[in-house]
Amino acid sequence: MRDFQLPGRSTAYAENGMAATSHPLATLTALDVLREGGNAVDAAIAAVAVQCVVDPHMTGIGGDCFALFAPATGGVIAVNGSGRAPRAASPEALQAQGLRQIPATSPHAVTVPGAIRAWQLLADGHGSIGLDRLLAPAIRYAEEGFIVTPRVAWDWTRHGERLTASPAARAFYLPGGRPPEEGRSIRLPVLARTLRRIAADGATAFYEGELAERMVATLRELGGVHDVADFAAQTAETVEPIHTRYRDVEVYECPPNGQGVVALLLLNILEGFDVARLDPVGAERLHLEAEATKLAFAERDQHLADPAQVEVPTQRLLDKSFAKSLADRIDPDAAATQPLAGDVEPHPDTVYLTVVDRDRNAVSLINSIYDAFGSGLCCPDTGVLFHCRGRAFRLSDGHPNRLAPGKRPLHTIIPAMAFRGGRLWLSFGVMGGDYQPVGHAHVLGNLVDHGMDPQAALDAPRVMAYPSDLEVERGVPITARRGLVERGHRVVEAASPLGGGQAILVDERRSVLVGGSDPRKDGLALGL
Repeated sequence: MRDFQLPGRSTAYAENGMAATSHPLATLTALDVLREGGNAVDAAIAAVAVQCVVDPHMTGIGGDCFALFAPATGGVIAVNGSGRAPRAASPEALQAQGLRQIPATSPHAVTVPGAIRAWQLLADGHGSIGLDRLLAPAIRYAEEGFIVTPRVAWDWTRHGERLTASPAARAFYLPGGRPPEEGRSIRLPVLARTLRRIAADGATAFYEGELAERMVATLRELGGVHDVADFAAQTAETVEPIHTRYRDVEVYECPPNGQGVVALLLLNILEGFDVARLDPVGAERLHLEAEATKLAFAERDQHLADPAQVEVPTQRLLDKSFAKSLADRIDPDAAATQPLAGDVEPHPDTVYLTVVDRDRNAVSLINSIYDAFGSGLCCPDTGVLFHCRGRAFRLSDGHPNRLAPGKRPLHTIIPAMAFRGGRLWLSFGVMGGDYQPVGHAHVLGNLVDHGMDPQAALDAPRVMAYPSDLEVERGVPITARRGLVERGHRVVEAASPLGGGQAILVDERRSVLVGGSDPRKDGLALGL
């Protein structure tokens, strides 16, 4: 139990459904859908659509989506809604332009947005309410306006320069020529019209016909090689999730091209240590986490890519004996000296949410435009702000994540779930770009090894050892910092919070849902 004399947030409890998101309006929207008789899938889609309006720096319909769905009847279904490079994409052509990497504000960083296809797949296969009703709240906020919340305002100010990449982005997202302040009402009427078209005609309206033609025209005017056929060919896929056992829980993630395999590898490495006996915010535990991060990310950067085009050694990466071989390389008293290359540039921006309904159907969903405000490139006719996920591609010869026609890039966004005794125990996720697999291992360790509730597990301070210095949040105790320095880490204070996160725990013994939402964001967990 938290100390009620100190600042903090109480854990949420409910019996008949719960939603945890990083924005208050998204949480309220999800609860409204549950009250109206919708299920967890319906509520999650409605909530993430709202965040695509009110959290424009973190996500949007011009981005990608991954999800895990656990029906009350059992099992886990994974959905890959990541976009592909245009068929005319050519690393050789970009290299001929003198590029060694893909600039974030270049149209070449824009892969075909995959989120809307993923929403449609989830709604058609597992929802009970049509997109027309589910998108209504997002349309309303875009048309009538929404109030800018504190964390959103802070990020908008820090990253507003990205919006100068195109005139439409400046016009739509820099009212009066500057980022909106906290408490200001913002309207996005052009985006509202696009959402209305999708609500009326489904995902096809986004990927075929006038909307697709206008988006492609914008990208081509900026120098892109996209074609309407690229948009029409975009699909979302139901795929088999990957999993591992950590202590007494079975943890599920989406398979590559996402980095869920890295989260599972981290857990397998850390399972070799008696973490439960360590101070959860002490130097010993944080050092082990940092060293495991270095080892796991070295494997990620060497192997992770689109398995449809490159052989990814997923089974080897999940093998317990392989994890032990890595764990054996960790010195509990000294940091590894070899630097990491940092193959994927850091980015902090994504939204994650989870919903569990009264029947105990559960959704773990993440939606992203990669960088803050994505590429900064915006279609003036649709209001769609394009992501820059394609900048995760490499251009160098022989790299598994090298740009290729129709290829999906390495993806950082990962939802997660955990089961105990074959029953859903936890639906959770942690935002923050590269930090996400580390956050999954850290939060799960807080719950499993240290007995924290979901809110306390999310509240706890964090560190990140990739790609070079060991970033520590201000909440890390000074004694732990000293211990980390003594072990050879170059400790620096994080410039911004390390990610965010949400979690809903299913307490079957008491027949309640227990939820938490990260204080690093504006959102909250609420239930019925």
